[in-house]
Amino acid sequence: MKKELIILCTLLLMLPVVLPAQKKYEATWESVDSRPIPGWFTDAKFGIFIHWGLYSVPAWGPLPADGAGVYDCYAEWYWAKLMDRNSKVNPLFVDFHTKHYGENFKYQDFVNGFTCDMFNPGYWAKLIREAGARYVVLTSKHHEGFALWPSTHAWNWNAMDVGPHRDLAGELTEAVRSEGLHMGFYYSLYEWFNPLYKSDPDRYVVEHMLPQMKDLVNRYRPDVVWTDGEWDYPSATWRSTEFLAWLYNDSPVSETVVVNDRWGKETRSVHGGIYTTEYDLVHDGRMDGRISHPWEECRGIGHSFGYNRNEQLADYSTSEELVHLLIDKVAAGGNLLLNIGPTADGRIPVIMQQRLTDIGRWLECNGEAIYETCAWDAPHEQADAAVRFTRRGNDLYVICTRYPEKPVTVKGLSRRPASATLLGSSAGIRFSQSGGNLTLVPPPRDAATGEYAWVFKLRDALTQ
Repeated sequence: MKKELIILCTLLLMLPVVLPAQKKYEATWESVDSRPIPGWFTDAKFGIFIHWGLYSVPAWGPLPADGAGVYDCYAEWYWAKLMDRNSKVNPLFVDFHTKHYGENFKYQDFVNGFTCDMFNPGYWAKLIREAGARYVVLTSKHHEGFALWPSTHAWNWNAMDVGPHRDLAGELTEAVRSEGLHMGFYYSLYEWFNPLYKSDPDRYVVEHMLPQMKDLVNRYRPDVVWTDGEWDYPSATWRSTEFLAWLYNDSPVSETVVVNDRWGKETRSVHGGIYTTEYDLVHDGRMDGRISHPWEECRGIGHSFGYNRNEQLADYSTSEELVHLLIDKVAAGGNLLLNIGPTADGRIPVIMQQRLTDIGRWLECNGEAIYETCAWDAPHEQADAAVRFTRRGNDLYVICTRYPEKPVTVKGLSRRPASATLLGSSAGIRFSQSGGNLTLVPPPRDAATGEYAWVFKLRDALTQ
């Protein structure tokens, strides 16, 4: 009997396992746009962007005080602005470059200064986790074309062959995941001065871009593929839907990866995955106010993404401003991807570390009003401009960006909450309700802990 049972079990194990069939996506926008955004992203709310490359060596860009516009302040655009005689800030870049490096110093020579000898990926990852971020997006390759991994499609123009001689992308990926965070990569579709791109964009896409992107995905299995540099051509030229169909069907991250909307000159806020804003700027103006599609705002702590030595203290957002920024984006239904710009030797500037630490301290107390929440579609206009709302299930969070010295009124609540509490405080919260308006009586200021913003939790205040 025992022998027969063993034979039966063996036969059962040999039977094919029938799993639910995954939807096969076609290389059309209609098809790839139908793929849902993985839930981990909309729950995460807060991520850290990292711009790091050869531009981190000169680490310079003009400021608004110099008459520079938003995009003119980007230090990571150093090479392009230096070469573009039509740019209004070109003279500023030329003067700086000539003064500090000389007329004959080429941008490619900056590779010798990109040492990364102080790069400690474990410390970076720990700092980011303690900041309360849930995901990381590193510039695997910016518009300069220099790759931070040993890309065979960027021979002698990657961080393993030259410069630090390290797989920077791989080291950070391992460290980030060891901290329990999601890891992703920014990737520029175009390269300013790649000879193949300039002479034959179609060949560049087929022979360089697509195989390089697939190598990045297969090698590191990122949770985010965040593309940029798409504006020269429509998505058909970039063969974007072809790549996305492969990513969603056949790649090792087909079910978990998140992508953005920068896949062609016509795609922002129209096609792709999450919609993206940048310093609140949108190319076609479609993302004013709250929208239902998952979206993300990206920006630096200062005016630049890449580290800019020209920035002074006043050019950096304060910790309070950054916490309020996070609250505003999440309350409007989006995520915040906040950028840091490391130095060429691999340090995160201390002022950026301090800002991240402050955000993390606030989230440690108030994170339940941020993570895994969604926007509350309030039925009435609320009176106090310093109040924001998020919801999780039937719970409503009332977030005050300045401490309320008098009662706070929330309009449009037809249901009486089961309780009201102030996160991080043991003080009791009195409240009353009349005609759909709920009035919260805050405790004295000295009874409330924390800073920057204060959160009242109304348990079971909403209906589904």
